[in-house]
Amino acid sequence: MGAEANLEAKNITLPTPNAPMANYVTSVRTGNLLYLAGHGPSREPKGPTKGKLGRDLTVEQGYQSARDVGIALLATTRAALGSLDKVTRVVKVLGMVNCTEDFPDPPKVINGFSDLMVEVFGEAVGKHARSAVGMASLPNNIPVEIEMILEVEER
Repeated sequence: MGAEANLEAKNITLPTPNAPMANYVTSVRTGNLLYLAGHGPSREPKGPTKGKLGRDLTVEQGYQSARDVGIALLATTRAALGSLDKVTRVVKVLGMVNCTEDFPDPPKVINGFSDLMVEVFGEAVGKHARSAVGMASLPNNIPVEIEMILEVEER
């Protein structure tokens, strides 16, 4: 089953992609790679949209926020490509977690995103190389920001 069919089967609805908040674009395609700018939670959130892990939010709330960021990134991907079925591999992900300096679990938070990618694309396409790091702050006090690089079908 392809990614679009997986979304439908799992009853996952993608929101309208968020517009850039500054002087940049949300995606750039070069050859068969699609680079996606850092995204925060969608403006139609299912998880928390503000706060710092280790102080304001639990790991589970961070996980849900990272999943919501994944849904926002999928919406941008579909807008750029026309269909998620054109993704041939989730290559590299950078997950940034707004957290206290002693918060030990950024990888557990970013698992919310990674689990979604495998759920939508399957293990062969969705499993990816990843960095999951803690940050002192993120824009607008969002709990999670994620950027990714995708391999896509040739034009």
